[in-house]
Amino acid sequence: MSASNAPGLTALTGASRSVNRWLVLAICCLSVGVTGINLSIVNVALPSISRDLRASVDSLQWTVSTYSLVMACLLLLSGSMADRFGRKRIFQLGLALFSLGSLLCGLAPGVGWLIAFVGVQAVGGSMLNPVAMSIIVGVFTDRGERARAIGVWGSVIGITIAAGPVLGGLLVDGFGWRAVFWISVPIGIAALVLTQRFVPESKAARARAFDLPGQVLIIVLFASIIAATIEGPRLGWADPWIIGLFVLALLGLIGMLIVESRRSEPLIDLRFFRSPPFSGANVISVVMSAGLGGFLFLNTLYLQDIRHLSPLHAGLMIIPMAMGQAVAANLSGRLLTSQGARLPLTLGGALLAIGAFLLVPLTAHTESVHLLTAYAIFGLGAGMISPPITNTAVSGLPPDQVGVAGALAASARQFGSGIGVAVTGSIVAGTGAGTGAGFVNSSHAAWAVLGGCGLAALALGVISTSSWAKAAAARNGQRLATAPIPESQGRLLASRSGDPD
Repeated sequence: MSASNAPGLTALTGASRSVNRWLVLAICCLSVGVTGINLSIVNVALPSISRDLRASVDSLQWTVSTYSLVMACLLLLSGSMADRFGRKRIFQLGLALFSLGSLLCGLAPGVGWLIAFVGVQAVGGSMLNPVAMSIIVGVFTDRGERARAIGVWGSVIGITIAAGPVLGGLLVDGFGWRAVFWISVPIGIAALVLTQRFVPESKAARARAFDLPGQVLIIVLFASIIAATIEGPRLGWADPWIIGLFVLALLGLIGMLIVESRRSEPLIDLRFFRSPPFSGANVISVVMSAGLGGFLFLNTLYLQDIRHLSPLHAGLMIIPMAMGQAVAANLSGRLLTSQGARLPLTLGGALLAIGAFLLVPLTAHTESVHLLTAYAIFGLGAGMISPPITNTAVSGLPPDQVGVAGALAASARQFGSGIGVAVTGSIVAGTGAGTGAGFVNSSHAAWAVLGGCGLAALALGVISTSSWAKAAAARNGQRLATAPIPESQGRLLASRSGDPD
């Protein structure tokens, strides 16, 4: 499909067409770059937020997990809305909501308000990354140019995530924790104006039907699990509210299995999970993101509350982890091309486990060299796993259905990040040891859990790339091809298979 005949897409010709395409890419990169920074910049501010707003560990968990939870629940819905109402329109709405949420976060008078405003941020964020990819794919119709554009887009996301801790440290040290939210406001407004002026509108020829039952069930499932995990240590695991939340999560899962299997255009097509590579990749997404989310949460509290480092110093300490991610992601892409997905997945899982287990004997006086080495190894593991996840998820699926599969993998990453913060935070909060020696002692178990995430990724990498898994995926792909889902569902979020998170 060309730029001139895409539904709702403005035709561009000659030199101006080329300039406008790359300008659109720059606007998309600017817009999603601010969400990339937000993923890591807030962690650096957590100790300052705790002191200023008198927030407990579980409140800090909610501050971080709310963003990932809302994103995980709304990614598919936002893509569907963009196809129906126009990608430019939804993208602008996302920018407006993200900017408004950031402004309100910086004005929050208490931690409860902060958590609520982070939710507003996340609603907007769910409309940015996925919709930006749809815009890029619609504008770059040449396959080679599209690949380069997506590569640039992915690099910007990685750079901004890596820059977040250092920028956060500078802002917290210089202006206070509220500045880590306010920095997004002018960027969001600028992107909103530029989008209105330069980004063409587009929408799907036939939008996918809205699946209200599926959307409600996925919110119930995800929210119940994370809420129970965060609040369990405070209320007690035998508390009726906690038991009720776990029961609600189980009912949500059962409801999803029943309801989604009977809908013609389900939010989550359960047939995908008959493919071992797809199922394995989604679980790997969860455990890898859980490890990364838990790492950032624990490490920020440790460096600032236990080691008494400044926010800037703490941000600088995390640079080896970010650099490890960047280096390994590049190497992993090459290994994926030459060797297949098994090597980067298993190597990444092993490195993730080693990095986390090196931090199990952590004390308040652990040598900085030991910390930096562990951080670098952990980052290498996370970076090595990320590229092959989507490739493994879509292995054996028909081409017109890889977009939805990629979108589900992206949702799994967001849920994993939230559950990682919830689990690790609950471990350190469960001992009543928010700070001091109690925190250090209780964190040993939390680091061991993150090491277990690495081992799980390694094992699943072996299983999901085995000959048995590939054969099962091929058979499932043939079944899907002979009984295809509606065309609109196959096109939904067609670009999400390239999500770089």
